[in-house]
Amino acid sequence: MEKPQSSSKSAMKATSMDRLIKIRKDFIKERLSSLQSDEHNFETVSVVNGVTYINNSASTDVDSTWLAMDRIDNNIIWIAGGVDRGNDYTMLKELVNDKVLHIVCLGTYITKIFKAFSQSNSHIIINASSADEAVHHASLLAREGDTVLLSPACASYDLFESVEDRGQQFKRAVKDLIAGELHGRYPAGQQ
Repeated sequence: MEKPQSSSKSAMKATSMDRLIKIRKDFIKERLSSLQSDEHNFETVSVVNGVTYINNSASTDVDSTWLAMDRIDNNIIWIAGGVDRGNDYTMLKELVNDKVLHIVCLGTYITKIFKAFSQSNSHIIINASSADEAVHHASLLAREGDTVLLSPACASYDLFESVEDRGQQFKRAVKDLIAGELHGRYPAGQQ
């Protein structure tokens, strides 16, 4: 008789946890959906060859990255990484499996992202050491209708001076891509 009660309690706990996670996600989504897209906050930089480039550099945590991914209806090339401050990427796994085609890891502390998503449905995970290189790789991986999303889920101070600096460098790299200057910076084997 003890065992059924134990199973019942486990089921109730699991159901309660599922509800709490949903409430948390709904609360965050509701609170942030009222915000306008400001610079570095889900800012559409440009559409290049049918690929939309979004600067969400202000996303320094998993929650804000989840919200950004959730807003996008098409395939995502996700630029992520930086200084991990103890992030738990578990809440992103379902969205990454459903929406992310490829991941470009930007930064010096990316091992945790590689480990978290190496078993995901993403086809390719690439490392980049600059915003230029990240946009270069993302532009080669993206197809018409895709979205390249810079939403790092990490702090910026490994390669950049600030969130703003990271966002500005991303935007500059997209503008260089438009001008045809970005791909010329890399040897033919990397294009």
